[in-house]
Amino acid sequence: MRDAAKTVLQAEGITKSYGGRTIIQNISLTLGEGELVCLLGVSGAGKTTLFNVLSGLERPDGGRVLLKGQDITSAPGKISYMLQKDLLLPHKKVADNVALPLVIQGQDRRRARETALSYFGAFGLEETQDKYPAQLSGGMRQRAALLRTFLGSQGVALLDEPFSALDALTKREIHQWYMGMMDRLELATLFITHDIDEAVLLSDRVCILSGQPGQITAELTIQPPRPRNMSFALSEEFLACKRQILSLLDG
Repeated sequence: MRDAAKTVLQAEGITKSYGGRTIIQNISLTLGEGELVCLLGVSGAGKTTLFNVLSGLERPDGGRVLLKGQDITSAPGKISYMLQKDLLLPHKKVADNVALPLVIQGQDRRRARETALSYFGAFGLEETQDKYPAQLSGGMRQRAALLRTFLGSQGVALLDEPFSALDALTKREIHQWYMGMMDRLELATLFITHDIDEAVLLSDRVCILSGQPGQITAELTIQPPRPRNMSFALSEEFLACKRQILSLLDG
């Protein structure tokens, strides 16, 4: 079970500028064990910049990033980071793509592949291990990319709009699957989206990033708590959360 009281990722006063322009300023947030927190905001608010800092790809001008109490500021490879595109290597079979983080961590290829394959059933990837990415549907590619992200994580993952390229029906299907998987994996996740419905459906908390420079201007806890099912998207609680978020964004 997730434990929001047990912080696994902490950002303290993150500020980042490019070319003399401050993109994000004094951003602080926490992510609890097994918690899913959505970062929601308009384009240009600095969401991806924040992710680049949290993942260690960029050095902040101010502030620090802590993973389970350890300072990992500007240290890449400590947190799994899944971009919008799945970035599966076209020349590698699906099993080898998924196992890649374990190989990078030092496991031999055979053992890494066996470990990856042990999760294929849970991720709905049965009988895909010897296929190439081009042979998979968009939804299956995203499942493979999510499994790869999970295997490379230390209990924490950053997801940058992972479902934005999917059509509406595929997205609905993968949302339903993802909600079930999150409760099984207990993976603390910070999730970027522009889709308010997606944010309300999947998240424990929604953080609003807005302004120039970007700052966290509001935070909303979503009720009822997870696990939820798709009927939640038709409930009055869902609509109330959506109205509140729209009001915060307009404000």
